[in-house]
Amino acid sequence: MRARFGLKHLFMVAIVLCASREPAAAIDVKRADVKEFIAHMADTSSFKKRQLRKLLKAAQSQPAIIEAMDRPAEKAKQWFEYRPIFVSERRIREGTDFWIAHRQALDRASVRSGVAPEYLAAILGVETYYGRLTKGSYAGAMGAPQFMPSNYRRYAVDADADGHIDLWTNWPDVCASVGNYLKEHGWNTGEPVLSEATVAPDKAPDLDGRKLALSETVGSLRTKGVNFDSSLPEDAPALLIAADDTDGIHWRVGYNNFYVITRYNHSALYAMAVYELAAAVKQRVLLNDSAGGVTPAVAAQDVAAQGVATPGATMPGATTPGATTPGAAAQGASTVQPALQR
Repeated sequence: MRARFGLKHLFMVAIVLCASREPAAAIDVKRADVKEFIAHMADTSSFKKRQLRKLLKAAQSQPAIIEAMDRPAEKAKQWFEYRPIFVSERRIREGTDFWIAHRQALDRASVRSGVAPEYLAAILGVETYYGRLTKGSYAGAMGAPQFMPSNYRRYAVDADADGHIDLWTNWPDVCASVGNYLKEHGWNTGEPVLSEATVAPDKAPDLDGRKLALSETVGSLRTKGVNFDSSLPEDAPALLIAADDTDGIHWRVGYNNFYVITRYNHSALYAMAVYELAAAVKQRVLLNDSAGGVTPAVAAQDVAAQGVATPGATMPGATTPGATTPGAAAQGASTVQPALQR
């Protein structure tokens, strides 16, 4: 099966290969990892080895880009700064449009992977604004789901069995690949992702909510004074999350599926954004369906009329992204993207 790689995708990977070099240094095509990459590309694309060696020799490291890779939003921002970027009214509205336009691809990917469709949509929303911002990934990630080359080979799915895995223009492949990634990283179908929690002030100093590891259980957190509701058994793996908001720390408890989302991007902020965006888009889609398929814009007005809070400020109307193919230019969309290393 041959993957569809173009020059722009090759140069994205070249940035990653440059990252370990000194400023302005060319890529050493004799390096073992570079030779492996050249061999793989020659086997799976229309590139020739000689052509690849010439292109990579001419590549130069870009210190500014490498510096940006070391300062992604997940590391530089607190939750109250990070959340509005990815859980905005516009992203919710366009996520609703996306779900309605690609319901079949999302549903089939959900059945295949066991991952609820709202999480598939939300990851695409956070990653590339539902496939509209796929150009210029400085980390070398590819397509609407922003897969790194190694994970493209490992997790990407040819969902429509056309002989090609296309993460740029084929939504069944895109949705199925995101689902497969989460499934292979341990997603448990039907289990919750996150719970809100409270902690008594005298207990808070003894708690660590900054560790991204399933080192606690539902029972152990309750024993330590963390109060939350959960349908999971006492021995279910869990982690405590301290989310910095404008009025102080808000406590949350993440479960196995929350941790799985952090395997897509190793950040609790990222996983919380995916969780909140997924919940908001699902609510809007359900409202749309119950209203007999009214447009998402009307559904949004109904939500507001009912007094249901929607995250973020309302932004000017945008074109329906569901009708576009991944990679189509987005006019006026936010260009802030997390640094993804998959």
